[in-house]
Amino acid sequence: MVKLKVSGLLILIFGNIFWVHSQTSLQELGLQKGLYPVGFKHYTIVDSSRTYSKFYDFSTQKIARIIPISIWYPAESVDRSEALNVLDYMRVLSQEEEWEHLPDDQILNWFYYSNTTENQDHLEQITSAFAHAPFRKGTFPLIIYASSFQASSIENFALFEYLASHGFVVISSPSRGTETRWFTGNLPMEIETQARDVEFLLNEANKIPNADLDKTALMGFSFAGLANIVVQNRNDRVKAVVSLDGTERYQYQLLDKSPFFSPDKLDVPYIHFAQKNIPDQVLKEDEIDPQLNTIFQLYDSLTRSEAYQLKMHNLSHSYFSTLGVLFENRDVRQDKSDLEIMESYRLVSKYVLNFLSSTLQKDRTATEFLSINPIEHGISENLISFKSKVAEERAFTFQDFNDLASEQQYEGLVRLYESVVKEHPDFKIPEASLNQLALQLVFNPKTSLQGINLFLLGTQLFPQSANLFDSLGEGYYYMGEQEQAIASFEKSLELYPDNQNAINRLGELKKGRRKDF
Repeated sequence: MVKLKVSGLLILIFGNIFWVHSQTSLQELGLQKGLYPVGFKHYTIVDSSRTYSKFYDFSTQKIARIIPISIWYPAESVDRSEALNVLDYMRVLSQEEEWEHLPDDQILNWFYYSNTTENQDHLEQITSAFAHAPFRKGTFPLIIYASSFQASSIENFALFEYLASHGFVVISSPSRGTETRWFTGNLPMEIETQARDVEFLLNEANKIPNADLDKTALMGFSFAGLANIVVQNRNDRVKAVVSLDGTERYQYQLLDKSPFFSPDKLDVPYIHFAQKNIPDQVLKEDEIDPQLNTIFQLYDSLTRSEAYQLKMHNLSHSYFSTLGVLFENRDVRQDKSDLEIMESYRLVSKYVLNFLSSTLQKDRTATEFLSINPIEHGISENLISFKSKVAEERAFTFQDFNDLASEQQYEGLVRLYESVVKEHPDFKIPEASLNQLALQLVFNPKTSLQGINLFLLGTQLFPQSANLFDSLGEGYYYMGEQEQAIASFEKSLELYPDNQNAINRLGELKKGRRKDF
């Protein structure tokens, strides 16, 4: 088995395989565009917190990590802009491969795509994006895209244009190794590197004028699925995850090595699109574990996520990307016809759009679309197998209660507690946590009264707690409320006569002395 990089996509070549060329086009792909013109912007920035070497410079010099950025977005107008063609995107690919001066007529030869008449025609095809069109006013949900194994930021440009035309902002960067453009054999390290690159995009998105940062989803293809799960696990900003045949299905053990990963932390809506079953001939000839057709440990372990699993029976792995659909040679042992591949890519795009519209925009029509088996949409079961699961109800926690209490400035806490217990009968407030939080609030001059309110709730819930009355006394003592402090410390002593702190404070208060904090 040898590995060949194809414009960043990792494919596997096994033995003697006969390939045929693709005969597709953007026009035949036929993604139904939305209401908005699509703008495209590409630039390069650096992450000064990490070092990097340009591989083809053949130098020991280290530089700040280079992060090329591609953005697709709803545009205000495109009257003065010129539509991009596929060659424009391939020039971005050349730059990201660190061959920025490569002549255009070498692109197909250089990056291992077949230099056929069909592929040359692809380069001239007009896309739906316009360079540097003005951003549309308003805000739109944000999609952070992680590229596949060593792939370009533009690998799925047709999908990105489609989403932007329907009111989403997409930001992407290439998949690069930790030390150079290329990955090392240390895949756990490379997963973490790509996760950090995705998090860099999360921060970079703050600069996009029409991105709604409160409605952010992650999307990735192949190897990127591993990094996206890690990023979701440690970033509350992420509200949904889209996986295009993500490797988290095939190499769960790599994900499990991350110290940041836990399936319990995957608590946002998740959708995974899987490739077709690998035929027996390919499994045998390429020595692939047959279990890869059936296992999905991550999906099976999810309990806190609304999750969807769709197996696309006409798509092999490479065709979850635009570049794969347009340029990839077909494996005659297993690939379907070009028409079937394009039909399935359209279906993937449609499901991605509905999933994002449902989870980020709360679109009822999209939610209904997802809730119905594809057969009921008139989609043949020969095209898609569909599974879904609902999230198990999560226990209501003290953190949840505190979020609600904070929203109402810690007023009306008894009524709030009663309403929560009515809806969640098993909910219990931990006394120690309440005590710690209330002290935090009390000792902040801006929130002292809020802390007192929380203590008053605590003393109602735990009327025999000498410690809570002692802490309430400390709060009043700190605020200079001597009578209330004396009453609280006396109550604490009544419950626990050996409370030395209460004895000392009462001595100070009754002598008319109060130490300054």
